[in-house]
Amino acid sequence: MALFELRVRPSVAKDLKAIPRQSVLRVLDKIESLREDPRPVGSEKLSGMERYRIRQGCYRIIYSIFDDEIVVEIVKVGHRKDVYR
Repeated sequence: MALFELRVRPSVAKDLKAIPRQSVLRVLDKIESLREDPRPVGSEKLSGMERYRIRQGCYRIIYSIFDDEIVVEIVKVGHRKDVYR
C-alpha cells in the first residue's frame, strides 16, 4: 500500500503552539503514523462530516482523507474540550 501524502492546514501550526512541547512531539508522531494507515484502530469518523478524529492523550487530531488523491489533510489539533467547537 502506498504512503499517503500529508497536507497540513496553516492554522494547525497555531494550534500546535498552544500545546506543551512534550505533547506536541507525541501529536506529531501520531500525525506521521497517519501516512501509513489513515484509518488506524481508535480513529472515528465524525458524524455529519467527511472528517475523522484520532486521540493522542487529551488532544485530538481532526483530519480528512482523500483516497483518490492518496492524501491525508490535517485540519485541526487541540485539547479535547476545545477541538470540536
